[in-house]
Amino acid sequence: MRLSELSGKEMVDVSRGERLGFIGHTDVLIDEETGYVRAFIMPTLKWFGMKKTGDEMYIYWEQIKKIGDDLMIIDTREEE
Repeated sequence: MRLSELSGKEMVDVSRGERLGFIGHTDVLIDEETGYVRAFIMPTLKWFGMKKTGDEMYIYWEQIKKIGDDLMIIDTREEE
């Protein structure tokens, strides 16, 4: 799968039961040696998505459970 194919998908966290945002609004952490995607870096937004708070949430590739046509199901419990 290409990164461009992931670009409009919404991330949903199954453990928290909440929407996290869209892949197009994230940065990507890439392993320099292998070229594989290690994580998506989601900005934390306030005021209805208008202002960044400076905090970031890392969604590691191993936390992704399912990639569908419109969204990605992730489980952040594995992080804890």
